[in-house]
Amino acid sequence: MRYIRHSLKKHLLAIPGVLACACAVAQAPGKASWPAVPSLLILPSEYGTLHIALNEYVHESTLQIDSRPTQPEIRGLLNITYAFQMPDAQAALVSINRGNDACPFSYRWVLLRRGSHLISPEFGSCSEKIRVSAEGETLNIETPNRVDAAKIDVYSYDGGSTISYSTIDP
Repeated sequence: MRYIRHSLKKHLLAIPGVLACACAVAQAPGKASWPAVPSLLILPSEYGTLHIALNEYVHESTLQIDSRPTQPEIRGLLNITYAFQMPDAQAALVSINRGNDACPFSYRWVLLRRGSHLISPEFGSCSEKIRVSAEGETLNIETPNRVDAAKIDVYSYDGGSTISYSTIDP
């Protein structure tokens, strides 16, 4: 049984890298292409270590800070996709897939600060295609609009408890 768990963990650790390579190869070149999304399972910082505790059930992995589950708990097929060093915090974007075919992907920002952490509300347009940027202390995500593929949804997070949302025509 121990061998099976070890083997399963080893294979699960390889999945994000294989998926990232497959996404990078599958993308069409040009203005409308979306970059391959990075994937981390651990993010050490001066404010603590953010990591994904794998589970033998793929959609039951949990996000942890210094080996303790986050509050609120974040559970699913998780990836730490982007990280930004802020003036007094480490910001990380976490993608969440709970196996729901109708809306496979959602996102949350996690801010690690000295002695505390803050987790944004869940957001996203159900797509794994994202572009991420930081403008000052505002963290932005662009993703295809779920209803009109010619439009882009923009989610902006300023480190508080809300996510602002807008739709743009590229």
